[in-house]
Amino acid sequence: MGFIDPKTDFGFKRIFASPNSRPILKSLLNALIYDGQLRIQDLEILDPYQQPEIPDFKLSILDVKAQLDDGSTVIIEMQVAKVEAFMQRILYNTTKAYASQLGRGKYYWDLRPVIAVTITDFILFDDPEVDQSLPISRFSILNEETHALCTSQLRWIFVELPKFGKDLVDLEGLVDRWLFFLQRAGELQQAPPELTSDHDLQSALDIANESQLSPAELRFFEAELDRLRVMQGQIFSARDEGLAEGLAEGLAEGRAEGLAAGRAEGITLGAKQRELEIARELLKTLDPETVSRVTGLSIEQVQDLAQADDP
Repeated sequence: MGFIDPKTDFGFKRIFASPNSRPILKSLLNALIYDGQLRIQDLEILDPYQQPEIPDFKLSILDVKAQLDDGSTVIIEMQVAKVEAFMQRILYNTTKAYASQLGRGKYYWDLRPVIAVTITDFILFDDPEVDQSLPISRFSILNEETHALCTSQLRWIFVELPKFGKDLVDLEGLVDRWLFFLQRAGELQQAPPELTSDHDLQSALDIANESQLSPAELRFFEAELDRLRVMQGQIFSARDEGLAEGLAEGLAEGRAEGLAAGRAEGITLGAKQRELEIARELLKTLDPETVSRVTGLSIEQVQDLAQADDP
């Protein structure tokens, strides 16, 4: 038996949002947000994880959400595949979490900071001017000329796991240990001392140990892994089909303009049509929010599909 992969929704929620996960999540956020400094003394998990009784994929998968001891809200998301409008969705979720604080009887001065922590299993920033060796990027709202901080109310932290290339023997400090855990825990067959020397990482490995799963939970986890592989394959296939259709249309025109236009239109229309087909199929077993997250379609588009297909 090994360990469940924290890059899966099941694994991430079980490890970081279970009833005993508060110290573990606090340690992870100190590493990712504050570069290992112990700035967060306490937090409250706002959406505690509850495992469904059967693996029917009807569980509405939400980001792990926590409130820090200074009143700040942190939303944490793990994303294994890059989808369309990914950055727009991150910005929407952050600003939505910020605006949702202002309920009846609340005032602007009641608004507390929101920090969005996004962990990706793909390269998000591939600009050659950006240091590709840094797996963690932290952003705030700054003055474009002077880079002076405008406000600390909104912050974004992006963790690109493929940019982390250290092995166990090279780990230095809390940040490295958590990055290794997120990236490689699913490959481990036993708990390494380089991680277990830290109490919180030892606790995370204990929760992630597959031997601690019930038969139903293990079936759910294995089914999710299979589902992720299938969905990722469908998305890649849709993009390839769109490219092929675009090339065929452009070549048929026999002109350079037709080729360029065919490529652009074919890629867009072919991929879009295929994504809609995939979304229709996934709606048979998944909720609209999860389908939106996987395919990159907006939640409104997915809901329209669900309503249109509803007999």
